[in-house]
Amino acid sequence: MKTTERYLIEELNIDPEILERISEAEEQLKGVFEALDDKSEYNQYKVLAALQKNRVSDMHFAWNTGYGYNDPGREVTEQIFADLFGCEEAIVRPIIVNGTHALSLTLTGILRPGDEMIYCTGKPYDTLEQVIGIKGQPGDGSLADYGVTYKQVELKEDGSIDLEALREAITPNTKMVCMQRAAGYGWRRSLTIDEIGECCRFVKSIDPSIVMMADNCYGEFLDTKEPTEVGVDIMAGSLIKNPGGGLALTGGYIAGRSDLIRLVSYRLTTVGIGKECGLTFGQTRTMLQGLFMAPKVVNGALKGAMLCAKVFENMGYEVCPGPEEERSDIIQCVKLGTAEKLIAFCQGIQSAAPVDSFVTPLPWDMPGYDDQVIMAAGAFVQGSSIELSADGPLREPYIVYFQGGLTYEYSKIGVIKGLQAMKGL
Repeated sequence: MKTTERYLIEELNIDPEILERISEAEEQLKGVFEALDDKSEYNQYKVLAALQKNRVSDMHFAWNTGYGYNDPGREVTEQIFADLFGCEEAIVRPIIVNGTHALSLTLTGILRPGDEMIYCTGKPYDTLEQVIGIKGQPGDGSLADYGVTYKQVELKEDGSIDLEALREAITPNTKMVCMQRAAGYGWRRSLTIDEIGECCRFVKSIDPSIVMMADNCYGEFLDTKEPTEVGVDIMAGSLIKNPGGGLALTGGYIAGRSDLIRLVSYRLTTVGIGKECGLTFGQTRTMLQGLFMAPKVVNGALKGAMLCAKVFENMGYEVCPGPEEERSDIIQCVKLGTAEKLIAFCQGIQSAAPVDSFVTPLPWDMPGYDDQVIMAAGAFVQGSSIELSADGPLREPYIVYFQGGLTYEYSKIGVIKGLQAMKGL
């Protein structure tokens, strides 16, 4: 018996049968893991090159005060993101509170009364529904309140974008076509970079003026290219997901064409000021160090997601995506079938955490969601989705969404403890 196995069995009281399932899945995934390592190494050197090109120095980690004029750390960070994502300009700020905020700034900064927006990947993430005006109270300040109309094109059964249905949906008023790369709380695979590029070329062939927008949350460093390198005009994401590498304390980014970034920056601050002001509150070092580590961290999370998929598939559960399928986000979905199993798995994940492992997560009425949601996340950074977490709404068929893990070993113990908590159900 290996030293690690003995420790898990004797000190952590893990069922040996569970460890056998884990070892079997790891053996089956060896070839896939090797391919992931190659992609991770590529992205590591890509990030390193962007930092070196911009001559990062410890002077960039210093604080600035007041208005934040000419903050060298802020400026170099935003240029690094633009270079890394192959686009003209970026906004990277700790005052962007989450991915939904970054996306909201993007939509409200660009769309105007009378404009039409189309989501071509079906229903957007739950928290965006009130931003758009699909839900919520009239007068809350949604896009609908300002006269922006909304259409939704459903994905095909195979999870790909229905380009012909999208063609029919586009009108002379269509200003923006939006794509959500990750599945969110949906049972579908994530969009690949090739599919995103194909959709951009298709829409631009119909009307080159239409703005292509991508929600890139959970998708950074899953491929050797990002959406803005294959035709997306502007995209947004969160720093406490993939690109923060577990070190960014907060924040979000928006990257794309300069003319669009200017409009978004006016929403971030105010018209006429834009990106010129705004403190980084001494967060430049953690943002850049997290970015430097992100490819390796994302690789560990991705392997953990595949391990989770393989183990549960071997046990007869439905999983999405499949363990060997191409991935474009770090999220693994498993249909657990009962509320008891969903709650138990999440409680097992919580018990595997380095922070708040003693806490027992319970379902609650989370703002922005229709159903009660259970969330397990014992994170160094509150809400950090690149750290190990699992969550899901309490509605049939009781799907758990497993993501993150700062290291592969962390993801692995999460799967082990989740299985242990479900034992007997």
